[in-house]
Order: sequence, then C-alpha cells, then structure tokens
Amino acid sequence: MTQTPRKQTLSQPPLGPSTWPVWPVVGLFWLATRLPFRWQHALGRGIGWLFLRLGRSRREVTRVNLRLCFPDKTEQEREALLRQHFQAAGIGLLETVSGWWAPARRFEGRYTLEGIEHLDRALERGHGALLLSAHFTTLEFCARILSLHRPFAAMYRPNEQPVVDYLFKRNREHHTLGAIERNDIKGLLRALKRNTPVWYAPDQSKSGRQTELIPFFGVPASTQTATHRIARVSRAPVLPFFGSRRPDGSYRLTIHPPLADFPTDDPIADTTRVNQVIEQAVLEAPEQYFWSHRRFKARKGLPDPYS
Repeated sequence: MTQTPRKQTLSQPPLGPSTWPVWPVVGLFWLATRLPFRWQHALGRGIGWLFLRLGRSRREVTRVNLRLCFPDKTEQEREALLRQHFQAAGIGLLETVSGWWAPARRFEGRYTLEGIEHLDRALERGHGALLLSAHFTTLEFCARILSLHRPFAAMYRPNEQPVVDYLFKRNREHHTLGAIERNDIKGLLRALKRNTPVWYAPDQSKSGRQTELIPFFGVPASTQTATHRIARVSRAPVLPFFGSRRPDGSYRLTIHPPLADFPTDDPIADTTRVNQVIEQAVLEAPEQYFWSHRRFKARKGLPDPYS
C-alpha cells in the first residue's frame, strides 16, 4: 500500500521540532557538494561501507535479490557485487545532493550524452515522450545533467520523511518543468499533451490494480503495467534513458531510439519488454542498481522471499 506523506508547501520548508535533527545533516551534505568529485566518491565509498556494516535489513534484502537475479554467479561473486553495490549507494547519496545543489559548471567535461537527437525527433510527433528509466544510484545526478540540455518533467515518489520529501520535490521542480507525483496519471498525461518529455521509472514493486506478475531477471515480480496504458492513451513514444558512472569517475548517459511497435494490444507482452529493457541496462552497471529495494514483495500467491 502506498503511504502518502504530509503535503508540504515548497515555499515553506518543514521546520517543526521533529525535523530539527535532520536539517544539520542536510547542511553537511550541502557542504560535501563543494568537494571535488573524486573526494565525494571516496567519501561515498566510506558511507557505503557504513551502510553495509550497520544496515542489516537492507543488506539482507540486497543479498536475497542478488541470489534470485544472478543464480549462476557463485556466492563469492554475489558477495563481491553486494559490497560494490553498497559503495555505489554511498556514492549515489552524494551524487543525489550534487545533482540538486552543484553549480552547472561542475558538470562540464565529466560526462558524455548520446542520443539526444532521438528525443528531438520524437518530440516532432507532438505527443511528448516517455523517458523510460529505472532506479539506479546515479538517477538524480544523470537527471540534472539531462536538464542542462533539454527541458523535461519528472515523476517522483512522495517520502514519509517531511524534509526528504520537500528536498526531492523542490529540487526536481527547480531543475525540471515540474515534479509529478507517481500516482498522478492525469498530470502525466497533461504534460505529454503539452509535448513535454516526462522522466519516468516504473521498475519498483507495486501492489493493487494495474499490476501483473512479470519476470524480472526470470523471477516473477509485481510490476505496474502503466507504461503500456500511458503510451496507448497519449500516443507518446517510449525512449529508454539510462546513465551510469564509469570506472574513471565520469558518466555516460544514453537516450535510445523509441521502442519500435510499442505499445501493442497486449499489456503483459509490453510490460515484459519494459522489464527486459531495464534488465539490459542493469547488466551494464549491475552494482549501481537499487538492489536494496524489495523488488519481489507483494506477489499474490507466491511466498515472500524476504521473510
């Protein structure tokens, strides 16, 4: 069940007593965005080490996900990938705040962006575009880079923590044409009708209506079929858009051509295809995917692998 946080007015950040311990931490992260990126990466790896040592619950969720999705790897290989993932998650925390607060000049020369012409051609059709992405640790950082080249609207998931919710929504609205709450399908359709690209990541587990059990790395996962429905209603082309951090500390962003023959009349087939597209992106940088999310929960009729 989706938990809805309190509504916040963006011009008035949450300042109640319950938020007082959070704001000093936010200030420290703001200061960290002033460090050179290589220092941020080193600090992020240290934060990731702490996450690994102290976050028993998330560590076990990650271990289960890696075992389910990579059964052909040895246990030693999966444990190495688990450690790499937590390092990537720590770096991703600093990438997120850098995506929010670092000045544009800090990004110069640190990335390549391929396929922007695919987005430009897609918008010539006049129906907007769905920028199909997924929850990688580099998500906010790569979105900020894209915002330096083309305007777009961004979907977001409300957070129960008022300060975190405020910061995510405020900064996505600051750098994009608007933040659309993930259940606001009408708002998404209005943006597409205005010929606006919408950055959209449908890869997290969700229960309820309009979900089906669709394979993700061969494992049945509760998956929303919204991409199929939105594309049918709006006639918006669906362009996969992914970004990753490379070993040298630079970033590669790619906008792929629109999915051909999409959507069809079959929501199951289309959603299976979406999962396959995401799988291919994950395999290019597996440690940078959000494995600590309970991707295989809420599967009606199937056991909970996290229990």
